Amino acid sequence: MIVQKLKPFTIEEYIKAAPAAVQEKLWQLHECICKAAPGATEDLKWSMPAFSYQKILVTFAVFKYHIGFYPMETALLAFAKELAKYKTAKGSVQFSLDKPLPLSLISKIVKFRVKESVSGNIKWKS
Repeated sequence: MIVQKLKPFTIEEYIKAAPAAVQEKLWQLHECICKAAPGATEDLKWSMPAFSYQKILVTFAVFKYHIGFYPMETALLAFAKELAKYKTAKGSVQFSLDKPLPLSLISKIVKFRVKESVSGNIKWKS
């Protein structure tokens, strides 16, 4: 993760502390998540922006060459075909900083996580 001089306490502070070249993408991601999960609580978890209802829906973090997006393994399995062109791990996906964010796909993933939360089938405690 990019080292920051002062630890941010809000998502806004987190984004403002990121390199200027990345901030627009982070704001786009923030807006996309907010639209897909209206009413979600915003906070920092593990020093990353996090969005929750009763439990965490998704988090994200900026790195040197990518944005890490963490929707959990169930979402990655549900969207495996659409995520095939991205680098993924057990509960995360990497979006390269030199390419546009797949905002439509991110929105679908967040809405999937909201449905999991509402149904009670969600991991992660907030």
